[in-house]
Amino acid sequence: MHKIFKIALAALALITVSPDLVAQEQSTGSVVRRGGRDRKADNSQSGPKVTERMQSFYSDTDNSLSEADRQWMRVIYRSLDLDKDKNAALYYPEESIEGQENLFRIIMRLLADNTIAAYEYLDGREIFTDQYRIKTRDVLDKFYIPYTEAKGSTEKNPRFTIDPSDVPTNEVLSYYLVERWEYDTRHNRLRPVVEAICPVLHRAGDFGGDALKYPMFWIKFSDLRPYLASQSIFVDDDNNLPTCTYDDFFTLTMYDGDIYKTRNLKNKSMVQQYPDSVDLKRAQDSIQSRLDNFEKKLWVPSREEVLAAREAAEAANAAADSTNVEKATEKTSNTRATRRSAKRSAKADKPKKVKERKPKEIKSSSGATRSVRRTR
Repeated sequence: MHKIFKIALAALALITVSPDLVAQEQSTGSVVRRGGRDRKADNSQSGPKVTERMQSFYSDTDNSLSEADRQWMRVIYRSLDLDKDKNAALYYPEESIEGQENLFRIIMRLLADNTIAAYEYLDGREIFTDQYRIKTRDVLDKFYIPYTEAKGSTEKNPRFTIDPSDVPTNEVLSYYLVERWEYDTRHNRLRPVVEAICPVLHRAGDFGGDALKYPMFWIKFSDLRPYLASQSIFVDDDNNLPTCTYDDFFTLTMYDGDIYKTRNLKNKSMVQQYPDSVDLKRAQDSIQSRLDNFEKKLWVPSREEVLAAREAAEAANAAADSTNVEKATEKTSNTRATRRSAKRSAKADKPKKVKERKPKEIKSSSGATRSVRRTR
């Protein structure tokens, strides 16, 4: 019995934590575990953590519609210029500040950690299979991005460490985006779904000149969504609070991108189809207008909507007629005033004719004139 009591006391002494250690942990705000690193430091390096539950949630959300629900679809390719104000949230901040990272830094961090997959950039063919998956090492070598192998990297699970100063964020000045506009009968709506995204490097040649565009790789947006939903961003200069996430930015189509291609049988871009710049702009506006007005043409308007539209059209016509009458009256008055002023100016400019007085003829009295009187 005495031996059992001694063993219990020894076990109690082993599991008791000294007050000094507790005070140290409370002052530092972190707990150091054997064989591990500081949790706070790890989060600052690897970014927000994404659980398997979050990944499955976004995966189920993207695949919630079946092929039977989709009744119409069109694939649109856009080019997002980061110089535009609406797209500035994808570029700034250039450096990581207080947990804020721009989009390209997030992509490169996930690629270096072998968390997401990159696929080969094919012009007009986005094939997301293992056959077209490219290795992160090849991407880094191709675009001359320095790296070192991370601790714990293996051949099956290669991981790399990239210094933040070596990430070429200042050269990624645009993105290519693949949108899938689909109409589904389950929700009776047309919505755009971002399918893939491609960062584009803008690099000048060895001899200077204009920068050339180098599309790097395709990333499935469904793979990025869980991580983008964890990163808050600024979208308005008037509000300095991060009110939305990158996922909201793309899901709500808060970006501004030009259509440079649509999926077609000949696999031609818009520039190839419309070489003239005026025709190209007209075609882009026509495609966007059809997408915006697609839902309006699906439903027959109600009687109230028809009457309201008729009244609005009549009011617009009446306003136009009154405006035309006012313009015509004003034009007539202006014409009359112009004629009057023209006549006045003509009279003022016309020189007055001065009548010349003819000198009186003086009869000469050289000879006497005989008076003839009537005689009987």
